[in-house]
Order: sequence, then structure tokens, then C-alpha cells
Amino acid sequence: MIEEKADAEPTEEEFEEVLILDDKGLNLRIVLVEPESEGNVGSVCRAMKNFGFNDLWLVNPCKLGDFAKAMASHAQDILEEVITVGTLDEALQGCDLVVGTTGKPSESTRQHLRTPYFTPSEFRTMLEDKAGRVAILFGREDFGLSAEELARCDIVVSIPASDEYPILNISHAVAIVLYEISGLEGGDFRLASGEMLDLLYSHIESLLGEINHPEHKRDKTLLMLRRVIGRAMISQREYFTLMGVLRDIELTLARMEEGDTSWVENN
Repeated sequence: MIEEKADAEPTEEEFEEVLILDDKGLNLRIVLVEPESEGNVGSVCRAMKNFGFNDLWLVNPCKLGDFAKAMASHAQDILEEVITVGTLDEALQGCDLVVGTTGKPSESTRQHLRTPYFTPSEFRTMLEDKAGRVAILFGREDFGLSAEELARCDIVVSIPASDEYPILNISHAVAIVLYEISGLEGGDFRLASGEMLDLLYSHIESLLGEINHPEHKRDKTLLMLRRVIGRAMISQREYFTLMGVLRDIELTLARMEEGDTSWVENN
């Protein structure tokens, strides 16, 4: 992607170059957050190979040795090419859509996490016409993704399982999700990039301050707006429309503060 200028945001014309150069279709990245068992990492590699995926990132993983290789079986090429990073931010660089997974969906839609949750088959349907890089996060073996990590996700997928024991082994969960989306090529609905969305959320956060939105509500309000926009999977064109509206609002507020009412007469 085009890097942001130090003193100006990227223009639509600058991003237009990316629209032309980007390939159509989906690029799927599997991200394991702090996996604790090298055997599970190897098993995930095997599941990825089974269903035609090869882009695996590990965030602060356990040491990988012979047991990981043994469990990977004929997928040792994926294990050898794995990318290891220290933070989730690094693993999400260049991604346009971030998808979290959980085995314990929230029971209340009043909570400010990413509800509602989608099944793997529903997730596939959502991606069918999309184009861009999608990161699918799987959490730790003992407690999954943290609330803060789920808050980073645009949507959350949960595998329907028995209420008596809904938590799956991580490699089994990966296999089920990848089975559902295997062979999915995507379409030409170009997702707004992660850089675009970060800029959009930054403007929304700033605007909440400018309109004196109650300070104790701002974090939850921003989280809920991120949730709504994330589920919408907006296109790059839709992003520019939203940014245009936000900038008009910011400009109008600035003029009102300066006592300039000429904008009213001209509209």
C-alpha cells in the first residue's frame, strides 16, 4: 500500500493506483496467537495443506522442533515457511479484514464485543464476492483470544458445538473453518484496506471528542462503531464516501467555532 505522507492523508487519486494494481480475489492468512503446543502448530500446518492454504503466521509461539515436524507430516513445507512475529499488530500488517474465532460466544448482544457471531458457513457466504487480504485469528489453547484481541476483529466466527463441551482443539477448529472456506476465490468487491479503516476510526474518535461525546462512553461507542463498520465489510469506494462526510462535518464544526456562517448561505 501507499505510505501516508507526513503532513497529509492519502488522496483518493493516490489510492486509485492501488485499485488498479491489486489483483482480484482473496488472500487468506492464518494467524495463531501464542500457541502453546508445537504439536498443535504442526497439526494446523497439516490441516492447511489438506484444504489448500499455506500462509501461516505465529504470534509469540512456543518453540518448534521435531514434534511439530512429525505432526505436520507432509505439510512440513508450510511449517518451514511460517512467519513468526512478536505482536498481533505485526501479524495483521497489510490485512484488510480481521476475523476472530471463539468457542465461547457472548450470550448478550448488549456487550460491546463483536456480536452477533457467525458460523463458518455464514462466513464463507460473506466472503464470496470479496477481494482483499483476510486474516483469520485463532487463540491460545487454554483460553483463546482475549477480549482486547477480539475487539481488534471486524467479525467473529464461532463453530456450533455441544453446549456440554463447546471448546475444540485448535487444530480441529482450524480444520473446520478451512474446510468451509476451501476453494473460495472471492470476487471483485474490493475491501477497504486496513490502513484506510485505521484512518477512518481515527477520524471518528477525533470527532467524538469534538462533539463532546461523554468521555466515559467514547471507548464503547468507538468499539460499537468499529463493530458495525467491520461487519459491513465496506468497499474502498464506500470508505471515500464516509471519509468525505466526516471531513465535511469536521470542517463545519471548525467554521461554527470560528463564527463563520458563510457555509450556510452557500448550501
